[in-house]
Amino acid sequence: MLTPEHYQNVFQQAHRAGSPHFTIIARNNNLSHPRLGLAVPKKQIKTAVGRNRFKRLSRESFRNHQHKLPNKDFVVIAKKSAQDLSNEEMFNLLEKLWQRLSRPSRG
Repeated sequence: MLTPEHYQNVFQQAHRAGSPHFTIIARNNNLSHPRLGLAVPKKQIKTAVGRNRFKRLSRESFRNHQHKLPNKDFVVIAKKSAQDLSNEEMFNLLEKLWQRLSRPSRG
């Protein structure tokens, strides 16, 4: 996702799946593919290296799962403890959340 408006749309009327380390917010889009947005506040992950690692792993996980994901906009929001996860732990956690958000929404 590219513009602040895209992010704003997701934050309104979104459904979410979360863990102690990060939250993924999702909202249906009118496109033929899912999109990814990232929110990695400096307040949560202090170092640029840590923020970049989080973003890189999130993008990689999204890329690996996007063919199974519904046409939604997803925003991954980092929390402070995300920087303490190993790459493998982060991938496993993201995979669980992608699956949870891929279920048909009830409503």
